Parts: sequence; C-alpha cells; structure tokens
Amino acid sequence: MTTFIIRRLLIMIPMMFLISVICFIITELQPGDFATQYLNNPRVSPEQVIELQKSLGLDKPPVQRYFMWIKGIITRGDFGYSFAYKRPVGELIWERMGWTVSIAILTIIFQWIIAIPAGIYTSFHQYTAGDYILTFIGFLGISVPVFFLALVFMWLALQMGATSLGGLFSAEYMGAPWSWAKLLDLLKHIWLPIVVIGFSGLAGLMRVMRGNMLDVINAPFVTSLKARGLEDQVVRRHVIKNAINPLVSIAGMQLPEIFSGTIITSIVLNLPTMGPFFYNALLNHDQYLVMTFLMFIAFMTQIGNLLADIALAILDPRIRIS
Repeated sequence: MTTFIIRRLLIMIPMMFLISVICFIITELQPGDFATQYLNNPRVSPEQVIELQKSLGLDKPPVQRYFMWIKGIITRGDFGYSFAYKRPVGELIWERMGWTVSIAILTIIFQWIIAIPAGIYTSFHQYTAGDYILTFIGFLGISVPVFFLALVFMWLALQMGATSLGGLFSAEYMGAPWSWAKLLDLLKHIWLPIVVIGFSGLAGLMRVMRGNMLDVINAPFVTSLKARGLEDQVVRRHVIKNAINPLVSIAGMQLPEIFSGTIITSIVLNLPTMGPFFYNALLNHDQYLVMTFLMFIAFMTQIGNLLADIALAILDPRIRIS
C-alpha cells in the first residue's frame, strides 16, 4: 500500500506539469489580456495600455511568461500576481480556501447520509409508493439547474419568515470575532448552500446506489447465500458491502466537481468561495489567478482519486491484494 501511494504521488508531479502547460495555453487562447480591456475606455489612451502591459510583464513572449510563472511556483511557492486585485494569487486563494473546502466536505457528507439509505430503501422496496416518490425526487434533482433550485429555496425561506439570506453571516457578524452567537448565525445560513448544492449530487448518488443494489441482488452469489439458509439481514449486509464500492470511486470525483460546478450557485447565494472568484478572474483576464484555480481543481481531482483508491483498498481485500 505504501509503495502504491508513493508511486501515485510521484506520478502526480509530471501530471501537474502537463496540466500547467494546458492551463497556460487555454488562458492564452482567450482574446486580449488584462490591459487590452481598457482600450474601450475613452479615458485611457493606447500608450497608457502599452505602458500597463510592460509594467505587468504582459509584453513578454508567452513561453517566457510561462517559465517565469512555473519557476516561481517551484522555487518560492509563488503563484503569480493578481492584476485585478493587486495582490499575490496565493493569498487570495488561501483566503477563500477554508470556506470552499468546508462547504464542499459538508455537502458531500450531506449527500452520502441521505443518498445511501435512500438508494438501499428503493432497491429493497421496488415499485412501492416510497420507491416512486424517491425516484421522482431523484429525477427532479438531476434535471433542475442548481442555481434555479437556489432561487426556489431562497423564495421558500423568505415565505417562512427568514430575513437574512445569502452569504454565510448576517451583516452584524461579518468581520466580528468568533463567538457562540456568530457560530449560531453561521448554522442559520450554511444549511442553504449545503442543501442546494448537495441536492443534485444527492439525486445522482441515490440512483447509482439503487442500480448497484439491484445488480448485486440478482447476482449468483446472493442466490447461493439464500440457498445456504442465511438470514435476510446477513444477506443484505453482503449486498450493501458489494454495492457501495462503485460509489467510493465516485466520491473521489465529487470534491473537484463541487468546486467547479457550482460557480453560478455561489454567485446567487453570495458565498465567499473560489467559484465566484474564478468567474470574476475570467471576466477581468486575470491570467495567473485563472491558471492557479484550474491547477487547484486538477490537484484536488488527483487527490480525490487517490483517496478513493485507498478507501477501496481498505473496503475490498481483492483490490488491496491486486
């Protein structure tokens, strides 16, 4: 297991280098740069735009800028400078990292706590009223856009008497030191993004779990276990254990998917996460900020897949031996 983990971590190094090249090429294909957006401003002359490009290093050849950027990452941990915010990219990313990861992890926990039992229930109670209701909810969660669901939940919360929606804190607690009152205020706000962001993923997981369970229930080894006279509870335990393995693999992809797939939802809910930050960086041609965010998503994808493989090896001896 240790050798496997070390080998996977070593493979990540050239993979991240290749991803950095792709990220740089993608951002270079975007027309214009941070300075050229001021050409439409009548108060800024073309000469001033040229001077701005020189001061930001945007007049240098693309290859030279890439190697300067990658050298800063390797030697100093410097991910570049944000043109729009006039601050180091690392500081800006780190400020939003905590809330981004926290909301993502809580969302995944919420999805699994609801989806796994629901999938198990619907598989053992096929074509019942409960199965039809949960299946309908599942299809609804898959088909309805998450940002629209956010608007619906905000409207429902307002109808129920809520006075402060959006963000993670009320106005009086923003910037205030931590206290029990601020923690309580956070809990009053954070449930909305967790439920909204988690609903679509919850529906998909429930459908996958239901399908896996039905496949395993009809497997020959389950028939053999029943023929041996094992109790239904023991048989169900074996069925669930075998059906849950594919979901562990899916879990490895959930973390980066939540980061990158909920940008519009985060804007609607006014969340201090990296999604809206990335969107603004794209609009402002903030190249180094965009590339760092893409690199972060790629890194989280590889880490998620590694953790999923480790979890599978722990759960399934066959995978551990192989």
